Amino acid sequence: MKKSVQLANRIREVLLNGVWIANTNYKQELSVVDWETAITKINNLNSVATLTYHINYYLAGILNFFEEGKLEISDKYSYEMPAIHSQEEWDTLRNTMFNNARKFADQVALMDDEKLEEVFADKKYGTYLRNIEGVIEHSYYHLGQIVLIKKLIVQDKQV
Repeated sequence: MKKSVQLANRIREVLLNGVWIANTNYKQELSVVDWETAITKINNLNSVATLTYHINYYLAGILNFFEEGKLEISDKYSYEMPAIHSQEEWDTLRNTMFNNARKFADQVALMDDEKLEEVFADKKYGTYLRNIEGVIEHSYYHLGQIVLIKKLIVQDKQV
């Protein structure tokens, strides 16, 4: 199996349908969260919605680079989520992230393994492989936060 296909499968696992590493994934965790829970803040932690926006920001930005050759994202904007005021807005954010995750994984799967060793956008960012693995690791990091924040919200409601 090509390395690019293996990477695409790992992306799908963390974002859409896997349980091997974390025993869960974004789709499983976010599908049961209503909009009011998604925007709930616990102390100074990010909300579930903000973390969802943050992950999607990078998926969309890197996907745009894959498709258009333009890397137009910046870390300083990655948490600037527009306010969510309804279930419909929350559903839109979740579905956008899930769609971008599918497209992102599909784009990775199509890459030749040689492409993975090429420079990604600029030499300072390293290779395609480094950046794709970074998306996977970054996604797991925030998935753990989402799981913990959800538990804190439930605990807070029970008190």
